[in-house]
Amino acid sequence: MPGNDPTSVTLSRRTALQTAAAAAATLASAGGAHADNPSSDTIKVGLIGAGGRGTGALQQTLSVPGSNVKLMAVADAFQYRVDNVLRAVEKMQDKVDCPEERRFTGLDAYRKLIELPDLDLVILATPPGFRPYHFEAAIKAGKHVFMEKPVCVDSYGARLVMEVAKLADEKKRKVVVGLQRRYENRYRETIARIREGLAGDIVGGQVYWNGSGIWYRDRKQDQNEMQFQVNNWYHFNWLCGDHICEQHVHNIDVANWVIGSDEPQGYHPEAAYGVGGRQDRSKNSEIYDHHSVNFSYPRGVRIASQCRQFPGGANRVDEEFQGTKAFVRIGQITDYDGKVLWKFEGPNPNPYQVEHNELHDAIRNDKPLNNAYYGATASFAAVLGRLATYSGKPHDWNKALALDYRLMPNDPTWESTPPVLPDADGQYAIPMPATYKTVDVTTIGKS
Repeated sequence: MPGNDPTSVTLSRRTALQTAAAAAATLASAGGAHADNPSSDTIKVGLIGAGGRGTGALQQTLSVPGSNVKLMAVADAFQYRVDNVLRAVEKMQDKVDCPEERRFTGLDAYRKLIELPDLDLVILATPPGFRPYHFEAAIKAGKHVFMEKPVCVDSYGARLVMEVAKLADEKKRKVVVGLQRRYENRYRETIARIREGLAGDIVGGQVYWNGSGIWYRDRKQDQNEMQFQVNNWYHFNWLCGDHICEQHVHNIDVANWVIGSDEPQGYHPEAAYGVGGRQDRSKNSEIYDHHSVNFSYPRGVRIASQCRQFPGGANRVDEEFQGTKAFVRIGQITDYDGKVLWKFEGPNPNPYQVEHNELHDAIRNDKPLNNAYYGATASFAAVLGRLATYSGKPHDWNKALALDYRLMPNDPTWESTPPVLPDADGQYAIPMPATYKTVDVTTIGKS
């Protein structure tokens, strides 16, 4: 197989078919854990997307206390990431059974993994632009799913995830989305106190993810444009949705949660209006480095949202809310005279681990669990904010969700032309309010 070269492409079609057949045969020889099987059965796991977050999610799912679990297959666009994730779990070899024939590379690697019989759970941790399509394939194949946030980067992807969420319920497949604040005791207890009425009615709030810059992977001489963009995915909207989606979605989701209900279908703003731009991206990038959005919710509730990725400012990552009776910070509620009404003092285990613990429990005991609904509303709320900042105009939730707006090409390959290309100077155009338009890239060039 190819070495540690990020530009490595998939095996030949004949070799890939032979490999997939061998992988299916070896995996089919051992049964996996399903909701109607004894809890002692092994949960067989496949990982799709072997970068940093995929590696972390895999280590956490292999570390669920008392759970018989085993990694059976890995898929990633690049061979070097497959190699890296297997090295990362070398000390967990009793929970790894992933021979060469179940290691897949290329942009179609996810299909080869999902087609394996008897895999119980797949982890989806590729760049976010791929998420709706991988989620659809996994649920249709009858797999339980852990998927990282955000779960979409455009209107088409949001609608698809919402539809597939219903299919997951019909198939009794369990779905967890990596919005880990939902699994943190400090947040859960704060929400519980709000629901009890301790702060009164929530009328407004502020959410922040203000920090310095992010990673950038320089172009390698032998990479084509598609390989460069996929490997450098954080800097392209069709792959990451800008950092308001990729990162700030956590805080936006908390606002939805605090203002709304605890129903699994989620809650969302009605409209967004904002500004943004690029002030200090030191590397060539298509995305903004700051967004400031006002989200309008039912009953006149307003949330002020900020996210930033450039150095030199005061960093802040948190959420706070104002109620008719009291002021809320996560972990503490204080009245407007300064009296502390409640303060969190309980245990606060790692929420990244808790979400996998609860997923395994739901799989083994057939408990209802489907985060895809609120994962979709949180992710599309972030998209709504991005539409507002890119256009400089207010955007309505229902109208935006119905747009013919799709950034991901159909079945991209390494030979495909990416949706965006650099100019003659090698620079990528950034969205400008005067000229910004939403597009469906799958219709470009068609009559």
